[in-house]
Amino acid sequence: MRSTVEELVSALTLEEKAGLCSGLDFWRTKAVERLDIPALMVSDGPHGLRTQKPGSDNPNDSIEAVCYPAGCAAAASFDPALTRRMGAALGREARAVGVGVVLGPAINIKRSPLCGRNFEYYSEDPFLAGEMAAGFIQGVQSEGVGACPKHFAANSQETRRMSADSRMDERTLHEIYLPAFETAVRDGQPWTLMCSYNRVNGTYASENKLLLEDILRDAWGFTGFTMSDWGAVNDRVLGVAAGLDLEMPGSGGVNDAKLVEAVRSGALDEKVLDKAVTRILNIVLRAADLAKTPVVFDRSADHALALELAKETGVLVQNLGALPLHDGQKVVYIGAFADQPRYQGGGSSHVNTHAAIGALAAARGKGRAVTYVEGFPADRDQRDEQEFLRAVTAAEEADVAVIFAGLPDILESEGADRRHMRLPDCQNNLIARVAAVQKNTVVVLHAGAPVECPWAGDVSSVLCMYLAGEGIGEATDALLWGEANPSGRLPETWPLRLEDTPCYLDYPGDGITADYREGVYVGYRWYDGRHMPVRWPFGHGLSYTGFVYRDAALDNDTLEEDGHVTLRVKVRNSGTMRGAEVVQLYVSDATNAPTAGGRVPQVLRGFQKVTLDPGQECEVSFTLTARDLAHYETTLHDWYAAPGRYELRLGHSSRDIRTTVSLQFQTKRHLPLTVDENTPLGILLADPRTAEAVRTVLESDNEAMANGGGDDLMPPEAVAQMLDAMPLRALTNFGGPKAAAALPTLLETLRKAVQE
Repeated sequence: MRSTVEELVSALTLEEKAGLCSGLDFWRTKAVERLDIPALMVSDGPHGLRTQKPGSDNPNDSIEAVCYPAGCAAAASFDPALTRRMGAALGREARAVGVGVVLGPAINIKRSPLCGRNFEYYSEDPFLAGEMAAGFIQGVQSEGVGACPKHFAANSQETRRMSADSRMDERTLHEIYLPAFETAVRDGQPWTLMCSYNRVNGTYASENKLLLEDILRDAWGFTGFTMSDWGAVNDRVLGVAAGLDLEMPGSGGVNDAKLVEAVRSGALDEKVLDKAVTRILNIVLRAADLAKTPVVFDRSADHALALELAKETGVLVQNLGALPLHDGQKVVYIGAFADQPRYQGGGSSHVNTHAAIGALAAARGKGRAVTYVEGFPADRDQRDEQEFLRAVTAAEEADVAVIFAGLPDILESEGADRRHMRLPDCQNNLIARVAAVQKNTVVVLHAGAPVECPWAGDVSSVLCMYLAGEGIGEATDALLWGEANPSGRLPETWPLRLEDTPCYLDYPGDGITADYREGVYVGYRWYDGRHMPVRWPFGHGLSYTGFVYRDAALDNDTLEEDGHVTLRVKVRNSGTMRGAEVVQLYVSDATNAPTAGGRVPQVLRGFQKVTLDPGQECEVSFTLTARDLAHYETTLHDWYAAPGRYELRLGHSSRDIRTTVSLQFQTKRHLPLTVDENTPLGILLADPRTAEAVRTVLESDNEAMANGGGDDLMPPEAVAQMLDAMPLRALTNFGGPKAAAALPTLLETLRKAVQE
């Protein structure tokens, strides 16, 4: 009979405890054979297993595995059920090869399109990222394997990622960079969580007690163990004290010895080390028990799943009529990506698979009449004029030209950020030349993040396939030829140019610090707040059918602080083809209450994907609470929604709102208010606790105030603004001795009011 975790911890020597808190090698924790404690094997796996081959000494020599859509593509599905299915398949495969924890999902926020690892991440929006991550975690763990969301936190660049300091204010951290992790933890209940390399406001994530203990465990209720990113540990003793349980891949005993010495010297309480060991053993033993359950892993069935999921991730961002393609048309495919598709990024998530084929092979396999001209290579920026002329001539003679473009592997990988947002020059040049002779030009994009598309106004259609895994070629074929209806949506804004991006002036920083001066204005919050033109907005995606919304209504037009309301809307497929619509719910604060750091125009607070036959209608509903209306308020160190009116916007994208419903919010909560002689009247008049008393004083001194400002001297708007900015002490200047004598009493009254 196996001992309990408490019994095992008591039986361990100090050296064994320290050893259990670091890896044996690149992928395994240490075992303690005398106590029957097994090792735990982990593997990279955000979109496919990168598991070291048995017997190999090379950590990068991985087994062949199924490659699913990368995070950038999976998020484009706007469907947590998709990541749940993908996670479950990964969990089955992991258990079949002896892996106990899958290192994923990767859920950092896409602060800039230039981040070299954006292809692994889900979105610029924390709500979408959190929902997709929770689905993935639930799927993996439903098969008896742990998930490990990463990289916690504020890891939005690769440039000097192991030491750069991500600097941001409290609201930005809590409102943008933490919520996806919070949703992942609360809804997914992951077994483990991985800290990031970088510092956050001066403290390394690997020894950041605010993140690892105060927020992750105390506020969110995380019960698993934390591990470092590979090589992320700065000070191992400080890390354990701050809540970092497992160091990977280990230090060959160097840091283990430091832990032992720290305990013996009294620098580290052994009880703290015991907590770390307990959390690790809880998961190690759980994984070992579940690993005994038989598992069925079918590679061919999982390839079919990868293909099915890839079809759900393609985003038709533009279509002036060239798509779908039809039998009988003379179609030419141009670009090496048609033959050699790019379907994943470089680095630790790179999956060893041989099941991927290109759209060209898929088309020929189905007997489609397509010709092919390479035009440009897939792996470099190389222009061959003779090849260009062949492509242009073939396009001119065809009914439709489909150009397969994208970023070469070398431009998009873990470890390095992109330096610009352009496609290779040879691709942009050839697309422009083909579009000049062929009105039915279609561009298929293979990239893990937005690229500038200067030719977008000259081509008919653009299909963004992101990096959709080993099924990308077959899925692209199905979407181009109308065998599948595009239903993906952009999980990030595609700007017109790099200079338009929120952090253009600050990204990636000086290599020492990364200042997040754009604050909460990330992604569509930035572009929509400035009414800035973009190439394609967040949430955008077209279909071969159409959808109409009607009868949007709330079950209650007022929401109380501790209550909830339900918003319902009917959606109908108004076209002639079966298709899926993603109904998106955005919340806009229309209270006009002052908000430190600015009020973003709207935020995503719900989405649902529904599949409908032609003419079919269904009802979609969303339930909202006060948290859905709230922003993070630094004076409270908590979430807060001001009382008043909010707009609930239902739409097809952040810029295609189909219907809006108003909601009133009531709360007895108030923000802290310090009242002194310099408090502006406008702030006091806006606060229900102080408004009446101040209004009474102003009405009694109306004549004196009028003489001081004078309606004849300034227009009413200027007088109103002057009154709004006037500090309490100014009442003495305009109200004379009487007002001066009354000021102390007024101050006492106001202070008492805000304290009640």
